[in-house]
Amino acid sequence: MENRTIKEPIRKKWIWIVLAIITLGVVPWYFPDAAAEPYILGFPLWAFISTAFSIIMCGYLSWLCVNEWNIVEDQEEAEKAKGDKL
Repeated sequence: MENRTIKEPIRKKWIWIVLAIITLGVVPWYFPDAAAEPYILGFPLWAFISTAFSIIMCGYLSWLCVNEWNIVEDQEEAEKAKGDKL
C-alpha cells in the first residue's frame, strides 16, 4: 500500500486565491458596454473570455482533485475492510 501524507487543501490559502481570481474572470462584469461588438470565432468577446475562464476553472479544479487531495477516508475505509474480515 502506498504511504502518502494526508493533505487538506482547504487550509492552503493559495488555492482559494487562485480560485477567486478565476471566478472573477468567469463573470465578465469588468467589460464596458461596447464589449459586445468585437467577435472572436463568432462569439462576442465577453462570451469568449467567460468560456475560456470556465475551461481554466475546470482544469484547475481537476488538477486540485488529483494532486492536492489526499484525505484520510481512503485509509480509514481500507482499515475498516480489514477489520471486517477478521
